[in-house]
Amino acid sequence: MQRRLPLATVNPSTSGAGNATGDTPLPGERAAGDPTLAACTTLRLGGPAGGMVVAEQAEDLAAAVRAADEGGHRLLVLGGGSNLVVADEGFAGHVVRIATKGKQYDSVGDGLVQLTAEAGEDWDDVVADTVRQGLGGLECLSGIPGMTGATPVQNVGAYGVEVSELLVSVDVLDRADGKVRTLPAAELGLTYRSSVLKHTESAVVLRARFLLRDGGWSAPVKYAELARGLGAEPGARVDAAAARAEVLRLRRSKGMVLDPADHDTWSAGSFYTNPIVADEDLPGVLARIEQRVGAEQRIPQFAATGGTKLSAAWLIERAGFPKGYAGPGGRVALSGKHTLALTNRGGASTADLLTLAREVRDGVRSAFGVSLVPEPVLVDCSL
Repeated sequence: MQRRLPLATVNPSTSGAGNATGDTPLPGERAAGDPTLAACTTLRLGGPAGGMVVAEQAEDLAAAVRAADEGGHRLLVLGGGSNLVVADEGFAGHVVRIATKGKQYDSVGDGLVQLTAEAGEDWDDVVADTVRQGLGGLECLSGIPGMTGATPVQNVGAYGVEVSELLVSVDVLDRADGKVRTLPAAELGLTYRSSVLKHTESAVVLRARFLLRDGGWSAPVKYAELARGLGAEPGARVDAAAARAEVLRLRRSKGMVLDPADHDTWSAGSFYTNPIVADEDLPGVLARIEQRVGAEQRIPQFAATGGTKLSAAWLIERAGFPKGYAGPGGRVALSGKHTLALTNRGGASTADLLTLAREVRDGVRSAFGVSLVPEPVLVDCSL
């Protein structure tokens, strides 16, 4: 698909996308005095937008995006806000917030069921419903905040399962011509925490389809920590409801299940992806690790496309950033439960968060020669 007008990944000073707000109002647009985008993100950070539309039907979502493109508006398509870092200055354009709902289950034979879910469905509600329906496959992705439409964009994964293993297809609005197309999963370039849809402006996900198995059993348990908690052997299938419960327990212990009363969950989840180190660079990185922390400490390593995946959380902590490490004024800090989450402790700004993010990134690079890459989408701000 061709590029279209910019989404959130383009800075307004360089976008060349026409005027910041355009002259034509979007369908259903609310008044300019709306709350800041901080109210729409799990980090609770970010300034105002030029205007906002809430799309409750897929047709409304498509119409609002088409109208923005035709009117020359900069556009931010917003789901659950769980993977966004928005500049303190806000977004100099229009926001279309996805609030579409709907799920459908269709038997496709041989014990397989296809789930179709609208983009605005809360992801954890979708997972919970599949478990209630006696369907296995998504249970290890329990407790992940955000909307269903974001899961194929980011190839969401946790506890040994990735969306790419279950995704059948997505319906997208192609912004180049305004048409709705169905794209099979094989065409999405799904890789570790990424796809061809991430960091691009070409399309908006309207709905997604997943292939699940009936009978109430989970996908094979691959993740050692989860297997231990379930008292199961790696590779075993267990009751899907039991797997979901244990995943939620583990995530809560790490501050990774949203709780308004717990500042450890005022975050964008894992702020950095686990780095993949090329085979030719790995010996040098491991030598630096041994020199700094000693031979007795072994970093978790996993085979990955393009090299070896290392634990970002492990690197962060051993570079001198323990759980609870505070940034500017104590307004931001690493989570007290997990070093991979950067959290808003109250009264923070996006500038505070980015200052801490840079300190952590630069510290890991200096200590181990590994460059951490942020996982959230940065809206009109950068590291």
